Amino acid sequence: MFAVLLGGNALSGTALLMAPDIARLMGGQNELVVTAYEDRLAQMRVEIDRLHSRSYAQAGDINLQLQELSQQQDVLLEQHQLVKALVEKADQLGIASIEMRGTPPVAAPTISGNPDVAATAASVNQMMTETQQAMVGIASAANERTDGIVSEMDRLGIALELPEAGLSGVGGPLLEASDGEGSPMIDDANSVMDALMRYKAARDGVNSAPVHMPISGNFRQSSTFGNRSDPFTGRKAFHSGLDFAAASGTTVFSAADGVVSFVGDRSGYGKVVEVRHANGIVSRYAHLSAQLAREGQKVTTGTPIAKVGSTGRSTGPHLHFEVRRGENALDPKPFLDAGKRLGVMLGQG
Repeated sequence: MFAVLLGGNALSGTALLMAPDIARLMGGQNELVVTAYEDRLAQMRVEIDRLHSRSYAQAGDINLQLQELSQQQDVLLEQHQLVKALVEKADQLGIASIEMRGTPPVAAPTISGNPDVAATAASVNQMMTETQQAMVGIASAANERTDGIVSEMDRLGIALELPEAGLSGVGGPLLEASDGEGSPMIDDANSVMDALMRYKAARDGVNSAPVHMPISGNFRQSSTFGNRSDPFTGRKAFHSGLDFAAASGTTVFSAADGVVSFVGDRSGYGKVVEVRHANGIVSRYAHLSAQLAREGQKVTTGTPIAKVGSTGRSTGPHLHFEVRRGENALDPKPFLDAGKRLGVMLGQG
């Protein structure tokens, strides 16, 4: 027993003596483990920091992209409002509305939910392109119609006064140029508005030219402009207008905007109404049974001014229609033919 106890004590003493070494050994092992673990944690922290940094960078890029998209959307909204105003103006001037394709402006998404920035940017860019195309379409339609009107009026010897592009409704003091650039969108919108204003002036020119039929309903053209056989003498004589056979009392309309310059009787013409238009042109309506207009009255195209009759040197009820510039009688047929073509062009016939 003594030997056993002695051996146990020896082992215990040895263990106690060696405990620091064992502790250091174990400690060393633990330190190795802890060091290895801490090294791994450090590596993980570095990797996490890298991931975080990469995520922050990506988020920053997304934020920048979304900020750009938000700015583009603001431009798109402003552009959309401009196009809407221009379409409304075009409608007022008789130009068919241009259908806006696409959907309403896309709201810029938030960062949460892994936003598809590329798809959103593509949608915004597509809508900006479509609104730009709409503005171009309005301007093209207005310019095309303006060119057509100018061409028709040139054939009639009528010069239209159109506003110069970029000079309508502008002004202000002359100042030095700034470093900032103007908005291309505003410039484009102003160009479209210039085109619409030129078209309005051209259309007003059409309304001021006697190119519209002065009578409606069932009638036939009974005599042309130029030399003809006089119905009373049978000899060749000059006829200064067009005759439209119609029932007595049929309403006669002003062929254009203007001011009534004469109401009364003229030798050979019977009862007459004359309307003075722009460019020194006068339209004359003769052989009337009644005069509805008064001198000095402003009339527009289609205003009732008289009734068909057979007064003066006439063989029966009809309207004698003349177009005059100064003392010269002009052939009304080219005017009325131009009016028919312009009516089709402007969607009025």
